[in-house]
Amino acid sequence: QVQLVESGGGLVQAGGSLRLSCETSGRTFSSYAVGWFRQAPGKEREFVAAMRWSAGTTNYADSVKGRFTISRDNAKNTVYLQMNSLKPEDTAVYYCAANFKYGITSVPASYNYWGQGTQVTVSS
Repeated sequence: QVQLVESGGGLVQAGGSLRLSCETSGRTFSSYAVGWFRQAPGKEREFVAAMRWSAGTTNYADSVKGRFTISRDNAKNTVYLQMNSLKPEDTAVYYCAANFKYGITSVPASYNYWGQGTQVTVSS
């Protein structure tokens, strides 16, 4: 089993920054990957970024490339999402998720474990 707990959401003005954290616990393997997804009201859950834990390889949605950065702290078993130059359209509930089979895929159904989500609101 894997447990994921997000934190760091909040209200920020457009152009501002936030850093989300996802603390992980439970089993880990070399193929373990952690992803960030988001879901706005009335919209489907969409991929934001993902990282393979061991190798550090990453994948980003086009909409966040150059603005968001995914990283990890092995000692703290935590994955971060640094979000810069935020836009009102980034407003959503942000979730972290983990999978052991599909790597840094952008497909939500490939992830077996999910956190509870953290709200990010960007005002214009």
